Amino acid sequence: MAHIKRTWSVEEKESMLKDIEKIGIVEGCRKHGIYATTYYSWLEKYKSHGIEGLAGVAKKRADKDAKKLQQENNRLKKLLAEKDLELSIKDELLKKKMQQWKSESRLSTGSSRKE
Repeated sequence: MAHIKRTWSVEEKESMLKDIEKIGIVEGCRKHGIYATTYYSWLEKYKSHGIEGLAGVAKKRADKDAKKLQQENNRLKKLLAEKDLELSIKDELLKKKMQQWKSESRLSTGSSRKE
C-alpha cells in the first residue's frame, strides 16, 4: 500500500489528536491514515505551542515573509517621513532666503533711487 502524502488543516489535526486520544493510538492512527510518529510529532507541537504549533511549514513561512514585509514597510515609512521632514525644512529655509533676498533687493534699489 503506497502512502500518499497529504496535508491537513490545523483544525483537522486538532480533531484527529482528540479522536486518537479517545480511541487509542494504534486504532486512531489507522482510522485517520497517519503514522504514529506523525501523531506524536503533532502532539508534541500541540502541547508546546498550542494550536499554532500545528500550522504547517507553509503557514510559518508565510508568517515569516509577512513579518519581513512589515519590517520593510515600517523602514520605508520611516525613510519617507525623514525625507518629508527634510524637504519641508529646505522649503522653509528657501522661503526665508527668498524673503531676505527681496528685502535686500528693495533696500539696494531703494538706496540707489535716493542718490
